[in-house]
Amino acid sequence: MLSVFDHGAPPPCPAPFNLAAHVLGRAPELGPKTALSVLGRGDLQDWSYAALESAVRGTGSGLLQAGIAPGEIVLLRLGNTVDFPIAYLGAIAVGIIPVPTSSQLTEPEVAAMVAELSPAAILRAPEVAAPPHPREIDLDALRAMHSLPPCAYAMGDPDRMAYAVYTSGTSGKPRAVAHAHRAIWARQMMFDGWYGIGADDRLLHAGAFNWTFTLGTGLMDPWTVGATALIPEPGADPADLPRLLRAHRATLFAAAPGVYRKLLQHHPRLDLPDLRHGLCAGEKLSPSLHSAWQAASGTGLFEAYGMSECSTFISASPAQPARGDVLGQPQQGRRVAILGPDGPVARGTEGTIAVHRDDPGLMLGYLGDPAETEARMRGDWFLTGDTGAMAADGQITYLGRSDDMMNAGGYRVSPVEVEAALSAHPGITQVGAAEVEVKADTRIIAAFYSGPVPLDEAELRAWAAERLARYKQPRAYIYLSRLPTGANGKLLRRALPAYFQKVAS
Repeated sequence: MLSVFDHGAPPPCPAPFNLAAHVLGRAPELGPKTALSVLGRGDLQDWSYAALESAVRGTGSGLLQAGIAPGEIVLLRLGNTVDFPIAYLGAIAVGIIPVPTSSQLTEPEVAAMVAELSPAAILRAPEVAAPPHPREIDLDALRAMHSLPPCAYAMGDPDRMAYAVYTSGTSGKPRAVAHAHRAIWARQMMFDGWYGIGADDRLLHAGAFNWTFTLGTGLMDPWTVGATALIPEPGADPADLPRLLRAHRATLFAAAPGVYRKLLQHHPRLDLPDLRHGLCAGEKLSPSLHSAWQAASGTGLFEAYGMSECSTFISASPAQPARGDVLGQPQQGRRVAILGPDGPVARGTEGTIAVHRDDPGLMLGYLGDPAETEARMRGDWFLTGDTGAMAADGQITYLGRSDDMMNAGGYRVSPVEVEAALSAHPGITQVGAAEVEVKADTRIIAAFYSGPVPLDEAELRAWAAERLARYKQPRAYIYLSRLPTGANGKLLRRALPAYFQKVAS
């Protein structure tokens, strides 16, 4: 039996269609119901469905009045506040294409994006880095738009471009991934296939507003079903999450595995009477962390696998739990295969995880790079670059990356990008970056370098901080007289972690 999961396609996306209109489709009937609570130790910041839709549609009107035309791109340089999703949905509502970006990016990193995208405007909070731009809309101006008359939703072909997100490429150059309006329609396959979510749920997501994991799982999906989203205020301590979960009666909790790890360090036992289960994605969930959460909370923890190009499409769920350390199975409506050089391999055989090109959640392509887009396809299948094996019952075991990509707290980071930033240092002759394990279930990015003499680590950290977002910066620097290379002189990145273990021991 071949490693192909195909139990039928999902219902087709209706047309005409608009992503923002779909997310807020229940707002008129729900009106005063709380759509979002921003949680902290002080006063709650609550947004009703009516207030949320009013702010989104007012922002749409404001962006049009600012002279930005449908089809033009706006770059979001906003902080960890509710302004981020409101601006994002407001742009999409009127057919403007937002590009959400991490507030951690440095000005040089953002400048490269601006050069590639040529955005019509940058929507910017004052504390977030960005290069000069002739049309910059600040936070005060964005907030003033909330009270403008509501825009009409720009309905149209569900296959037209709605937004783009950046992902780290194996070449070291971040790539803009273009998505269609239909991408939100595809996410309904997660509702039963991962979340087990309904209108009565209160989902607390531990991530920042301006992280795409939070934007989708923590905000847009709960709003689509009419649930309540709970987001901790900026700077919230993971150790305080159990109090927030309990006090605000969260029924679902979503976070990257690293957050669960930190939470359990402070709370080996959890009293969360309203919580049904936890959700995690972003990096591989270890069996030991999974077991620790179940023992501490008495609830399940369900993992999902996805990527910027196709969000999450393989997962465990309350209705279909994973077996042991198996990742889960493709969500109902997905078509997924495990491929070898000649196509789908026999079940139980290792290969590349692939998703069908007709999946409504699959990207339109890499902006400005059709060759790279096509290079990721093999016939009807999009190659994820990850390896796995499919069991007889369709459940999939994740077996790691098939390239050198690293994972930093849920963000995929290219070693080439880190190496390029560090190689410009005058005291470095050669540099390699790799993900290393510092203790059980804890991995960091480490930089290995050679040069005339070992360099001061504080100097190297300062150098990296000027050129790389915080999540891309190495947490360890190891000096080697010579880096490992192959017969052709090429750096052997996969040999680097062994050097770290040697130094650590």
